[in-house]
Parts: sequence; structure tokens; C-alpha cells
Amino acid sequence: MTGRPLTDRGRRVLAAWLLADALALTGTRLAAVALPWLALTTTGSATAAGVVAFAELAPLVVAKVLSGPAIDRLGARRVAVGCDAASAFTVAAIPALHHLEALSFPALLVLVAATGALRGPADAARHSLVPVLAESTRQPMERVTGLASTVERTSSLVGAALAAGLVALVGAADALAVNAAGLALAAVVLGLGARSVGRGVPADDDPHSYLARLRAGWQFLRRDPVILALTVMIAFTNLLDVAFTAILLPVWAVETGSGVGAVGLLLAVMAGTSVVGSLVAAAWADRMPRFAVYVVAFVVCGLPRFAVLAWSDVTSAPVVVMAVAGLASGFLNPVVGAVFFERIPRHLVGRVGAMSTAVAWGLMPFGGLVGSALLALLDLRAALLVAGVLYLVTTLAPVVDRRFRAMDRVTVEVS
Repeated sequence: MTGRPLTDRGRRVLAAWLLADALALTGTRLAAVALPWLALTTTGSATAAGVVAFAELAPLVVAKVLSGPAIDRLGARRVAVGCDAASAFTVAAIPALHHLEALSFPALLVLVAATGALRGPADAARHSLVPVLAESTRQPMERVTGLASTVERTSSLVGAALAAGLVALVGAADALAVNAAGLALAAVVLGLGARSVGRGVPADDDPHSYLARLRAGWQFLRRDPVILALTVMIAFTNLLDVAFTAILLPVWAVETGSGVGAVGLLLAVMAGTSVVGSLVAAAWADRMPRFAVYVVAFVVCGLPRFAVLAWSDVTSAPVVVMAVAGLASGFLNPVVGAVFFERIPRHLVGRVGAMSTAVAWGLMPFGGLVGSALLALLDLRAALLVAGVLYLVTTLAPVVDRRFRAMDRVTVEVS
């Protein structure tokens, strides 16, 4: 599909969606730093920080799975606006209670869990608007998913930097107030700027029960060979990515004497070049062979990251490798998103998309445990190489699994 020039209305709707996504995701990335830091500084326990992270992620994954039918029935825009607005209140309650000296650790866990349970449906709902926006603006699917990926990766970069500055300047609790403001503003922008898209399916048009609609999403995911293969593969790469960023990279920084600054530098370099990759993909990915781009990008952004740390004690070589890896990774989300949205029937987008994302994230809480287990059994260099080889094996799976080759063909099944 060749994109047509955007109309003024299409440009406004697309801009509103991208801005709302940027505001919400930037706040989420900020909270990912501020919340564990708040727990660490108020309790003095690293375990408490880990519990807080788990308390947000576990409800998020479960809520993503369960939110699909609601997104399809109520409409993606309505769910995103409602959940972002509600999560603004749960996040704002944390600094408010902290200043009142009423924020106990159990209360923090409850608020964090509530925020995660709201964030899951909100993220899934905003993501479910992609095919509607591509159709209404008459743009290629890869262009819209590429723009969304650019916003996501830019938000990761800006959110992390903003968190570091705000936590140092005003403290972790007050930094969360900025997160709450961003979520509230995201709800307003999407609610007012994209009123014509993302409407739900009236109950009379889909009389099935909630469980039947949830089951329909799972059955489609299970029966579509391409989407199932992509989801399972990404679940394993996500597991190894968490092992790398949460355990192996920080331990490398400590053992080599590079310090936490090296961790921030390497992750920032990868995030920065991934933005460039996403922009390139948004412009040209619809003209590229999806299967080849997917395999090459994953191979480039996988094993080399692990291998360079295994053989280097300084940051110079890792910076170059992380830059190249980030550039390659920028192509992945636009390609994967285009494949998903072209294959999923419109009335199932919410439930299949939410369930697929939840499955892809399902192993992430165990990434730190995998990294720790490798280091318990092996020295750092061996642990990095074993993890890297596992990543390579995972990323080469599409070469031997013929299901992945259907990425280059559009096959929509309607049920």
C-alpha cells in the first residue's frame, strides 16, 4: 500500500494519538526508575525494590490478557482514556501520601499494583488503534507502526533521562507527580483529539459472553501460525533482554570498574539509535521484505551485545556495538506490528493484540532470575556467551521454521 497525502483531519488525529502515546509512555518509563528508587530509599532494601517492580508487572500482564474483550466492546479510545485518567489518580496518590507520611510499604504495593492493572489495558488499547488509524489516514501499516515505534523508543530515552534528573532534583516521590500529570494529559489529548476513531462494537452486534469473546481471542492467537510463532519467539528474546539489562550488564559494569555511568551510556546509545531505525522503518519498511528484515535485525541486535561485553573491559567497543544493535532493533516493531494488524480481523484486534502482548511479556519477570542463575553457575564471560548463544539460537528459529516466511504474505482469516 502506497501512502496518500495526509488530510488536515488525518494529521490531527494521528498527531493526537502519537502525542497521547508519548505522554503516557514517557511517564511509564519515568516511573520504572522512580518507583524502585522510592522503595529502595524508604526501606533500605533491594528486595523491596524488586517486589515493587513485580507488583506492577504481574497485574499488568494479567490485565492485558483480560482487557481484550472490553477493548473490542467499549472501543479502544474509550478504554485508553478511562484507564489513563484513572491511573493518573493512583500514581498521584503516591507522592500525596508520602508527603502526609502515610505511605506504608503495603499501601505503596497496592497503589503500584492498581497502576499496573490500569496501565495494561491502556497500553493495549492505544496499540489497538493502529489499524483504524492506518485505514482512516490511508497510510501503509508499516508507516503507522513505525511512527508508534519511534514514539515508544523516544519515550524510553526521554523518560529515563527525565527520571534521573527529577529524582536527583526533587526526589522519587515528587518525580511521580510528573508521571501523573503526563497520564492525565494523555487522556485529555486522546479523548479530544481522536474522537472519531476507536469506537466499540455494540452489544447487539456481538451477543457473546465475556468469556466467549476472551476465548475467541485466544483461539485466534493459537490457530494463526505466524502470530503464534512471532509471539513465542519474542517472549524468549524478552526474557534474555531482561537478563542482559537487569543483571549481566550491571555486573559487567561493576566487575570492569566502568560504573553505573557506563550502564546508562550503553542503554542510552542503543535507545537513541533505535529511534533512528524506527524513523527509517516508518519511511521505507513497507517496501522491504519483512522476513529478511526481521531475521537480520534480530541477529544484529542479539548476540553481538552479549559477545562484546564478554571480550571487552572498556566501553569503547560496546558503545559501537550497542549503537548498531539499536539501529537494527528499530526495524522490529514496525514490521511485527504490520504483520499482526494485517492478519487480525478488525473485531478481534483488541483481545488478540492484548493477549499476544501479555504472552510476549509473560517471561520477563523471570529474566533477572535467569541472569542470576547463569552467574551462579558460570563466571561473567561464560554467562554472557551462553546467554548470547541462546539469543542467537532463538533469533535463527525463523530460518528453520517455515511459519515465519508467511510474514511476507497478507493472509487475513475472518471468524
